[in-house]
Amino acid sequence: MCGPHFCSMKISQDVRDYAAEQGILDEAEALKRGLDEKSKQFLQEGAVIYHKV
Repeated sequence: MCGPHFCSMKISQDVRDYAAEQGILDEAEALKRGLDEKSKQFLQEGAVIYHKV
């Protein structure tokens, strides 16, 4: 499933790039850290799924 804001291949590459930037060799650890960061960001922004533009 791909589109202008979502492409599974791009997301997979973004995870690999994130792991390399963070010096993480394990892709699963990169996913965990990335999801933890996004979770914190979501809560800091008010835990709102849809934002008004």
